[in-house]
Amino acid sequence: MTPPDIAYAIAVLLLAYFVRGISGFGSGLIAVPLLALRFPLPEVVPFMLIADFGASALVGGLAFRQVAWAEIRRLMPATVLGVVLGTHLLVSMPPELLLTILGVFVLAFALRTLLLKQHGFTLASPRWAWPAALTGGSVSGLFGTGGPPYVIYLSHRIQDKSALRATLSALFFLEGLLRIVTFILAGLLLGLEVWRNALIASPLIIAALYLGGHVHARLTHRQMLQGVSLLLLVSGVSLLAKAWL
Repeated sequence: MTPPDIAYAIAVLLLAYFVRGISGFGSGLIAVPLLALRFPLPEVVPFMLIADFGASALVGGLAFRQVAWAEIRRLMPATVLGVVLGTHLLVSMPPELLLTILGVFVLAFALRTLLLKQHGFTLASPRWAWPAALTGGSVSGLFGTGGPPYVIYLSHRIQDKSALRATLSALFFLEGLLRIVTFILAGLLLGLEVWRNALIASPLIIAALYLGGHVHARLTHRQMLQGVSLLLLVSGVSLLAKAWL
């Protein structure tokens, strides 16, 4: 990579994992579309898989007792199916189509968060676990950004923001472990370069997570989502422009 490439990647990772430290999710949503503007998507997704796996282990491990394990057990069966499907699509679809789908997905989540009015906590039926997990697993296997379906579902199942943060990190850790296995089988993690890059980036990620964790108590969940959504609007439009212009 050239020095401008390295500087760009550092800035994106610091921003993405600062948000992850605040909320327990969002690193893939921010980093994947922004990194895909400069680097090939089939290289970005495996790198972010390894980086997010380590971040999930760190954040989830620090709040192990707050994890809602019943919700995770409910989500995992459909997650397995979704990850296998998404990984297959990642290695078989053309780059322009991949970027287009990712751009539309990112824009849809950003607009939903910005435009949807909140009227307090409403409890969702556990029957929504299967569609949320199947969608989340598929998008995660395809782009490494499957957080929104999980966040939408769990935010209507867990009211406490610290418990939600811990549960999301534990879920992403388990999902990441599953994706590592499927990516190895698909030949996406056999090269040493992706592991080396993730190791080099780990001090940046840890520092950003630490800073985000200190900000966590000062922001409401709604304030954080609105800030993330504004970033995603820009990155989603940029992805569509790169795919078709």
